[in-house]
Amino acid sequence: MKSLHTIGIIGSGAWGTALAQAMHGAGKKVLVFGRNHEVVGDINNNHKNSRYLPDAVLDKSIKATSDDAHIKSCDALLLVVPAQYIRQTIERIAAHIDPATPIIICAKGIETATSKLMADVVKESLPNNSIAVLSGPTFAAEVVRGLPTAVTIAASSIEFAKFLCEQLGSRTFRPYASNDVIGVEIAGALKNVIAIGCGIVMGKGLGENARTALMTRGLREITRMAVVLGAQPETLMGLSGLGDLVLTCGSTLSRNMSLGFALGRGEKLADILKQRVSVTEGISTSLAAQQLGKSVNVETPIIDAVVSVLHQGADINTVMERLLSRPLTTEHR
Repeated sequence: MKSLHTIGIIGSGAWGTALAQAMHGAGKKVLVFGRNHEVVGDINNNHKNSRYLPDAVLDKSIKATSDDAHIKSCDALLLVVPAQYIRQTIERIAAHIDPATPIIICAKGIETATSKLMADVVKESLPNNSIAVLSGPTFAAEVVRGLPTAVTIAASSIEFAKFLCEQLGSRTFRPYASNDVIGVEIAGALKNVIAIGCGIVMGKGLGENARTALMTRGLREITRMAVVLGAQPETLMGLSGLGDLVLTCGSTLSRNMSLGFALGRGEKLADILKQRVSVTEGISTSLAAQQLGKSVNVETPIIDAVVSVLHQGADINTVMERLLSRPLTTEHR
């Protein structure tokens, strides 16, 4: 496998911008692809992304473009658009992608229309490309500042995953290799749903005991789903599982946790979303996760509760009472 010199970042949001800076830190030439011309101009002219990461300063060597034809100049592509836009994005740019170009998926979600994981969605349009998934406990605002961060890179071939870790890692951005694509994807997607639930708990003032209980039982729910789908149980104890869950459920810096927190305090979902420029992945993923759980006969009470609040207008107090009234059982069911 040849060295990767030029990295294309497909997506100019907060996470894409942070990864651009991280790839610069790994010694790579970086080209950001964005659809918003103001953001592209801001990156090129001001070395900032004022819309998504207003406090960050980017290296002057990082360039941005709206011309998909430049994809051909990239040795690898990081796909960093919201999960529900992955399919249309990859279909739009597929003609510009060489079959030898690795695709690293950096979105966390499940496609609502099909209940498919992101790697499967991408594979449909790019059947000959090597595909990997990058996931883990990451706040974009910290990554862009060069603060120490560890992530998982998963691919079906552990050798390919290790190669990507060597190519994309740096002193402060440390990837660890895995061959469990399903486990990494399920963990990254479902933790956003659990984080919304934890945010609701904290917004309602139910305390740290309740938040930790919901987070821990949520991890059990994620693990049940992942293992049934073919994941390795130990993946759920790693960076992309427990690590990401702890980070996302423990801070209102998380878009998902903060959305739940606002809901718990009585704000309306529509009003919360009007104030945001970035996508809160857990909203769509909650529906997709519920559908996926039903299809494989996995019980998902916490995910079901979040769905009922987000998509069915259920009263939060009633939903909480329903969860607390569930029959007691053994811990590892």
